[in-house]
Amino acid sequence: MIPYGKQQITEQDIAAVVSTLQSDYLTQGPAVAEFEQNFARYVGSRYAVAVSNGTAALHLAVMALGLEAGGRIITTPITFAASANCARYVGGELAFADINPDTLTLDLRRVRFLLESFPKGTYKGIVPVDFAGYPVDMEAFRALADEFGVFLLEDACHAPGGYFTDSKEQKQTCGNGLADAAIFSFHPVKHIACGEGGMITTNRSDVYEKLLLLRTHGITKNPAQMQRNEGGWYQEMITLGYNYRMPDILAALGNAQLQRADENLARRQIIAQRYIAAFKDLPIEYTHVPEDIQHAYHLFVIQTDQRKALYDYLHQQQIYVQVHYVPCHLHPYYRQQGWREGDYRHAEYYYSRCLSLPMYHALTDSEQDYVIEKVRVFFSGQTPKSS
Repeated sequence: MIPYGKQQITEQDIAAVVSTLQSDYLTQGPAVAEFEQNFARYVGSRYAVAVSNGTAALHLAVMALGLEAGGRIITTPITFAASANCARYVGGELAFADINPDTLTLDLRRVRFLLESFPKGTYKGIVPVDFAGYPVDMEAFRALADEFGVFLLEDACHAPGGYFTDSKEQKQTCGNGLADAAIFSFHPVKHIACGEGGMITTNRSDVYEKLLLLRTHGITKNPAQMQRNEGGWYQEMITLGYNYRMPDILAALGNAQLQRADENLARRQIIAQRYIAAFKDLPIEYTHVPEDIQHAYHLFVIQTDQRKALYDYLHQQQIYVQVHYVPCHLHPYYRQQGWREGDYRHAEYYYSRCLSLPMYHALTDSEQDYVIEKVRVFFSGQTPKSS
């Protein structure tokens, strides 16, 4: 069986977790702080805050950036539902803007149209997504956010290690601080697999301090934040927070995985190029990547008019391709709030044709060759009668 995504666990990973299990701390220990420091260094941000998962990261990020009940954000319909749901968690509202069909990411021009079409203050933030690992031009979105006085939250779950080149020809890594905050996920199918886990990066000290408070019940032992201090044991809950901490066991695994991040990213680039070379003559499409961009290739997405038939055939061959994603606005929850088919033409056309092929750094050449062979057999019309 070949899935669309899969973790890779090495002896180094196992040793790191065992070492933590044998230590004095399973949670709230030194491994989390170490992971935060190393991850911040990796993406080039000033601060990093580890949390229990990527959805928790989104929830805390919008809270720390000041989104409240009635506040409205703009995001893409082509993303996992949590990118939109984070507004609803705090009683906020949202608007979707269509994707750029060339990059499959949030279309800057359509976001500008929304911001210009309503009174200033209608929208509080923009949440672009580095979809499939293609890095959003955060420099352009930063300028737009500043122009309209809204916050910018980068959903970089698909893109650790990805970068774009800015107007000064500087490489800007996903999550490096151009946005007010960025979030990452360490789900098993992601580049860095902790089982579960997430990270929020930021260059803003005020956001960082809020995040530290919100992830631990809103409780502090910092004398500067407390109304009084009755001794070393004393603590105060000064706001409503959550238990979104990451255990040391997961942080230890994350630290070990982070040490191979560049190596694994390079392997994903090789896998992508092998697909591209193999499919040049087939009636499928995939995203063109300019030379000044490093696609992180969380996913390798193709588009074809025969998506359903190809999906079914590959599953018969035990190649478990996937579809990313059902557009957010077409989920029943959002349909009940007034969205309907036809609202976002490019997103819906993409969804009708998209298919994610196996893409993970542990994918072997022989496994990929099998995938390539079966895709080519399908398009040649020589599909076997039985498998």
